Amino acid sequence: MSNLAVRFKNVEKKFASETIIEKLSFEVEAGEFITILGSSGSGKTTTLKMINRLIEPDRGTIEINGKNIEETDLIELRRNIGYVVQQIGLFPHLTIEKNIATVPELLGWDKKKIQSRVKELMNLVKLPYDQYGKRYPKQLSGGQQQRVGVARALAANPQIMLLDEPFGAVDAITRKELQKQIKSIHQELTGQTFLFVTHDINEAFYLGNKVMIMDNGKISQYDTPRNIVKNPKTYFVKNLLDTIYEEEALWRELK
Repeated sequence: MSNLAVRFKNVEKKFASETIIEKLSFEVEAGEFITILGSSGSGKTTTLKMINRLIEPDRGTIEINGKNIEETDLIELRRNIGYVVQQIGLFPHLTIEKNIATVPELLGWDKKKIQSRVKELMNLVKLPYDQYGKRYPKQLSGGQQQRVGVARALAANPQIMLLDEPFGAVDAITRKELQKQIKSIHQELTGQTFLFVTHDINEAFYLGNKVMIMDNGKISQYDTPRNIVKNPKTYFVKNLLDTIYEEEALWRELK
């Protein structure tokens, strides 16, 4: 039996008279790492934000674990969904330990349980507690701060993680390292579902066990990276792949 974490059924969204999302339907199974790829204005961030109701759809149904999100208490819904964005938004006056502990403290967790969870997560994101726990955000690099943001989003053990271009503001070398780490983190976790928005095709195909390619509020193709490369379904997808091949050709010429 299929174990669906997320299901969109004929979802539509307009801003003023402009249609951003048009009759969007797709399914995500629990434990998958889905990357959502598209150019600016394709609807990928709007799609992500409708999952935790930061944006409300105009029509259609969104289900989380088989339940319509409109019938779910908003606080309870967001408690089970981690959210990471490009602008990390760490609290500058709190230590790294306290930043990560924010949600568990709000939920009233026991102090020993919170500290244990913080240490566990800091090890998971390769920022050992003894070395980084008492530091403040300004004492960390941009890449390290982004890892803290991931750890904070994971603190309450959410079933679903939404990541909206989280690595877009860091340099290329740091970005590559963060990609390796987020992929490793997902593999180490049990049954948690990641949806990761990006406009970087290499990032999308490296991270996702499935890639959702969006164009003008619709899905152009939703499949494994291998199947997309072997059989692009639309002209838009083919053009995307051509940009990779052109870059590869350029680097071969420069060698």
